[in-house]
Amino acid sequence: MTEIPEHLRKRAEAAKAKAEGKKAGEAAPAAADAAAAPAAMAAAAPAGGGGGDKIPDYLFDRGRSAAQNAGLAVAAPAGAVATAPADTRPVASGPGGHTQRLLTVVKSGSIQDVRATPQDKVHTWPHLIVAEFVAALLITAFTFIFSVFVNAPLLELANLNRTPNPSKAPWYFLGLQELLTMFHPMVAGVTIPGMGLFVLGMAPYVDKNPSNKPEDRKFTIALMTVFLMFWAVLVCIGSFFRGPGFNFVFPWTRGLFFEL
Repeated sequence: MTEIPEHLRKRAEAAKAKAEGKKAGEAAPAAADAAAAPAAMAAAAPAGGGGGDKIPDYLFDRGRSAAQNAGLAVAAPAGAVATAPADTRPVASGPGGHTQRLLTVVKSGSIQDVRATPQDKVHTWPHLIVAEFVAALLITAFTFIFSVFVNAPLLELANLNRTPNPSKAPWYFLGLQELLTMFHPMVAGVTIPGMGLFVLGMAPYVDKNPSNKPEDRKFTIALMTVFLMFWAVLVCIGSFFRGPGFNFVFPWTRGLFFEL
């Protein structure tokens, strides 16, 4: 077991005696013990301090600073003159005789955010509703002015004694009419369109990526592309590849059986 150095043991005894004397009001014995510790250290250390078994100089400096803060005369090594400060009240000191220590400097930004965080959301009213209402007014005005100068492409009056062949629905319903030639009316008119609308409605809940960039929304874009291409193909087949009796024909051999 390593033996405790004499000067450290004496310093501990002096500190203990000083604490007990302060409690009991005995300041004199505590001051004498505090003065004996640095004196013993100075006597035990040769001039110059340093290596081997010699006591380092910083220990003498620490003991001298503690004694000076306590208002005592210190026998300093290397011929230094010991003086006592005018104020003999004990002052609490830290390492190296410093009475205060600054732990850290905390910037205000790490505690509170002084700048407002930008918001990526806006209220539906009035921001969105106003823009949609203005757009609806513009489209309505354009349609009204266009209809004044351009007649609608209407056919002749219907003849009860003559049914047109083929009888086709408007172009936006030709996809459903094409499905009716392949499936039961319940499947073609309800099941398949309903499943398509359901999948499109669930797409925002599956792909929750908030980005507006196309490369970040590959799932949603691919799903919408498949839906549009599927419906566009059905409309094109019903418009250009269905002839009399709604049979499949090639428009470059039988002609075009489609009117707006």
